[in-house]
Order: sequence, then structure tokens, then C-alpha cells
Amino acid sequence: MSAAPDPLSGSTPASGPVSGPLWFQLVLLRRMADHHPELVEDALRELGVDRTTMREANRRWQAAVRSPKTRGAGTRYRSVLGPPETTGERRVGDLVFDAATWRVPLWPDLRFEVLSAPGGAVWNEWLVRAPGAHAPTLRTVEDLRPWSCTVDEVARAFAPARPMEGTAPTRWGLGFSG
Repeated sequence: MSAAPDPLSGSTPASGPVSGPLWFQLVLLRRMADHHPELVEDALRELGVDRTTMREANRRWQAAVRSPKTRGAGTRYRSVLGPPETTGERRVGDLVFDAATWRVPLWPDLRFEVLSAPGGAVWNEWLVRAPGAHAPTLRTVEDLRPWSCTVDEVARAFAPARPMEGTAPTRWGLGFSG
């Protein structure tokens, strides 16, 4: 009897690590599950997978990140997500970064963006608004709904906003008055 196909890639669990936008979305959902479990449950149903599959995707991602044979983060994103939808340069002050974005099918109005310094070190990774997609109108704190706006949109709507260090490198916050 052969192993059942992996719902994330169509491959069997023994055939190696999974990859692709669906798998990566599960990693993002695992990061969000502590803050909005009800939204994550809805997203898992929409994707047709369960919490066990989400946890397995996250386990594999963490193993790849911590592996002694790990590739640079920029290379890792390309190997998991495939070629970026867009690439270009982004200037932040005097620094110039390579910017790459990928579609995130669960959130069609957003893109996952990775900013890399010369040499390939990842400087920032986050969700940004897709080109041509309309941002929500943000006037009050009540207008802030999970997965509807980007950090940049909140910072502009509630200036002056300031980045705040979080409890982990991937958990930055944004301080503002609404």
C-alpha cells in the first residue's frame, strides 16, 4: 500500500519537502493562529486542509529555516514560492533593496513581499497591497480588520506611527493613535 498524496503538493510525504503558495499560506496562517484562531479556521476550511496539515507545514518550514544546510532566506522563498510575480528595486533612505513579490491566493488583494539587501540578506518580509487593488478606508481603529490592510496603510492613515519591537523578530508592532 502506498502513502497517500500530500494535500499541499500532490507528492507523498516520503518524497521530500512540500512547496508552493498553498503550503506557504499555511505557514502564514500558523503564525496568525494565536491572534485570530476563528479567522484561521475559516481560511483552513476555504483551503480544504485541517490544523494538523497546517502544523505540519509550519514544522517543515521551521526545520528548513533551522537546518545546518539552509540556504539564504531569499533563495528559500524562491524555492518554496517559485519565481516572483514582480521584482525591482526599493529605496529606503540611502539604501537600495531588491524587492520581490508573490501572489498569496488566500488574500488576492495582497502580495507577500521580500526586501533583500545587496548580497541577498533579507531585510524585511511582509504583506503589501497588490498593484491596482484598492486599500480600505481607515479612519478609526474599528476600521482595522485582520487581513484587510497592510502595515504601510495603517502607518499612513494614523501618522505619526512608529515601529515597535515585538516579542520575537517576526512580531514587530506598530504604535499609533486612532
